Amino acid sequence: MTYHVPYPRSAGEYADLAALPKLYAAMEKLVEEQGMTRLLHFEQQLTVVLAAMEHDGIAIDRQGVEDFGVYLSEQIEEMQQMVYDEAGHTFNIGSPKQLGEVLFGEMQLPHGKKTKTGYSTNADILEKLRGEYAIVDYVLKWRQYAKLKSTYVDGLLKTVGADGRIHTVYKQTETRTGRISSTEPNLQNIPVRTELGRNMRKFFVAREGCVLLDADYSQIELRLLANLSGDRQMQEAFLSGADIHAATAAQVFGMPREMVTPEMRSAAKAVNFGILYGMGAFSLSQDIHVSVRQANQYIQNYMAQFPSVGAFMEKTVDTARINGYVTTYFQRRRPVPELLASNKMVQAAGKRIAMNTPIQGTAADIIKLAMIKVFRALRDQGLRSRLILQVHDELLIEAAADEEEYVKTLLAEEMRHAADLAVTLEVDVKSGRNWFEAH
Repeated sequence: MTYHVPYPRSAGEYADLAALPKLYAAMEKLVEEQGMTRLLHFEQQLTVVLAAMEHDGIAIDRQGVEDFGVYLSEQIEEMQQMVYDEAGHTFNIGSPKQLGEVLFGEMQLPHGKKTKTGYSTNADILEKLRGEYAIVDYVLKWRQYAKLKSTYVDGLLKTVGADGRIHTVYKQTETRTGRISSTEPNLQNIPVRTELGRNMRKFFVAREGCVLLDADYSQIELRLLANLSGDRQMQEAFLSGADIHAATAAQVFGMPREMVTPEMRSAAKAVNFGILYGMGAFSLSQDIHVSVRQANQYIQNYMAQFPSVGAFMEKTVDTARINGYVTTYFQRRRPVPELLASNKMVQAAGKRIAMNTPIQGTAADIIKLAMIKVFRALRDQGLRSRLILQVHDELLIEAAADEEEYVKTLLAEEMRHAADLAVTLEVDVKSGRNWFEAH
């Protein structure tokens, strides 16, 4: 979009600055026309919250991180030697070209896929060989340890301030979904998938006389799907307090809830989240290890039981194709030019973006509103507890020990009422001396 703003040449070298009021007025008018005035206002209010969080930072157990780094270095050396023993010689494990030549050239392992630069050694290919060939297990472990050491140990230690705290930088305009991002360092990608990676959270600690409170929205995206689609079956499942994945399993497999097995619940959970992200039958079949035909049947059963969900997804994609964008509940826009691409794979990606953005983007908007409410409640009540970290659907507070129980209640209430929806938001709050204990 081009803005035609009169250029006040009489202002000389300050002409650009002198043009700002008229540019602001033009942009404010555009925001109003697009129904995003409320969104702009709470983004502006959020800047104060983020500035305070950046200033306060989060305490780090520096010695603990250093000791963990020593442990990882020992594991890296051990795995490296085991790889060399299997290969029969030394080589640079970190070089995809050399590793590919050893695995698929010398050792003739299956699934070798040659590219212009040599054999591919990406995670997908190596995961197919995990458990069958010892060298592959050792390589994957070596990669895990090396990644933890370089990114999360060495990387974090470089960013510890003189006050013994890490002061990340939050960005409001980096992501296309509206989520806040974190950089220098990125505290939103501290590992959670592996037990070893989760140990990193032990080194984020509360200052003396405080505890950490971790509040997490429970299944916020599925609750938002129930709200935005208006599906009565799904809404009733949430409102009755039922286990949504077990309830979905009962619907999809056509049986009483008490007969749902853990395997059925797990499959239903994958379907629930697969629908959110526009997952097709093939991807679902890979996730839950069933045939494509079976996965397709699960999706069809799901859509039959929750008809408003399918209608909502279709309408969202159709509207995005016509308008060129999708919107969140709070009218945040995301352009989806991929839907009009000639390439079918790009079109499919656009369809997934169109389906998921209203859900994920609304969740991002809600956590921002929650941050503003929590920050103001703590400040206005003169409490010493501080909001110090945000990670997607999770807020972390450093609470004065004598305020812990009160702030737990305050945190849950402010987050729960961040938005007025048909299906209420639920919040889990835990506490601990460090982030690992509190999560």
